Amino acid sequence: MKLVILDRDGVINEDSDHFVRTLAQWKPLPGAIEAIARLSRAGYDVYVATNQSGVGRGLIPPGELEAMHRRMVQLVEEQGGRLAGIYYCPHVPEDGCGCRKPKPGLLDRIRADAGVAELTGVPLVGDSLRDLEAAAARGCRPILVRTGKGRAAEAALHESPHLAGVAVYDDLAAAAQALLTGP
Repeated sequence: MKLVILDRDGVINEDSDHFVRTLAQWKPLPGAIEAIARLSRAGYDVYVATNQSGVGRGLIPPGELEAMHRRMVQLVEEQGGRLAGIYYCPHVPEDGCGCRKPKPGLLDRIRADAGVAELTGVPLVGDSLRDLEAAAARGCRPILVRTGKGRAAEAALHESPHLAGVAVYDDLAAAAQALLTGP
């Protein structure tokens, strides 16, 4: 079984410092939906792991978040792909939960639901250091994209020696292409 885990905001869809609060604000990044479908069609089980503290802050109604995720699923299916699962942490940082990245709780849930013993080497594509740190905590292969907050994260990579050698791509489409054609 091949797995890949994707962050959502800044990787799949446009990000906002003020939170993506409604379905109308949820806009896929160019090529992202097609990249997910390509990975799926190539035999990857594609999972999404996303922090959504706007829910815990009362800024994103749970129904709106569900509508965004239904739309994402629909768009991927229209391209002939499928999402294996969408996992989100609704907590604010002050809650100290174990599922908010950089903690690996969402990854642990994906591992359990996927029925795999470990996530070692599983690609995790994100646009922030916390995505990469969660990946490293479970032995995933962290991959950074420059979309969203990715350029700032790339500039800060040198501050995290344990993330040395992280692959960096312009966007999810380029990362997916590398996964599909790489070793």
